[in-house]
Amino acid sequence: MAPLVRAGHRTGGYYRLLERSQRPVATDSGCLPTTAGDSTAERGYSPVVKYWCVGLYDWYLGARIRHTGTLPETVALVITEQDLLGAGAYDTLASFLRWAFEFDAGQVVVYVSLRDETATETLERAFEELDTPREMAVRTPGDQRRAETPVQVSIGLGGKHEFATAVRSLAGGIERGELAAEALTEADIEQRLVFPADPDLVVKTGAERLSDFMIWQSVYAELHFTDVNWRGFRRRDYLRALRDYQTRQRRFGE
Repeated sequence: MAPLVRAGHRTGGYYRLLERSQRPVATDSGCLPTTAGDSTAERGYSPVVKYWCVGLYDWYLGARIRHTGTLPETVALVITEQDLLGAGAYDTLASFLRWAFEFDAGQVVVYVSLRDETATETLERAFEELDTPREMAVRTPGDQRRAETPVQVSIGLGGKHEFATAVRSLAGGIERGELAAEALTEADIEQRLVFPADPDLVVKTGAERLSDFMIWQSVYAELHFTDVNWRGFRRRDYLRALRDYQTRQRRFGE
């Protein structure tokens, strides 16, 4: 049987690469360090070695995260309806939820931005069939019920719409004499939001821009933009988001 490590390849040097958190290329080579023009085939790595190496990197990164810094209590994921059209998209979403709870998240909020509002019902049915590790609540623009489950899903319910609805509710309370305008606080607004949780970490795949997403709740969140789209999102991409979060110095607006 061929050895797992090639002759002349120093194991210690490989671990030093991991210790420096060298970024692996986003190919089947996984965590194998590569240079331009140096394919894994040219270097003679077998699929078994590549599989072992990828698993080792994921294990190392997960262990390092668990023993370094704090982890986000509330994680938000921003994706689009187009992200969910590809094969395996919902399997990746179910995995994302498992990864989040595995690494101590208490709540996960998934926001699906829509270009075609007619897709709302189709997406809602698909989420109802999703295998989730915790209880889930799905909200659409026509559903203003407060979501307080461990998994919260917004399908096209934008932050502007949510905030405007909360303000109209306050205005109605003032008009009826139930509230005094001068006594309103941030808490009065937050009590009327559909999604009450403030995300600690927001993960956005594929592009460095956010949709109309939780504009009130995410004001102090840490934003992580991946360099892969949803189709290519893997466990190590989530782990890298956590690692990035741990390196931030959160100031909460100060």
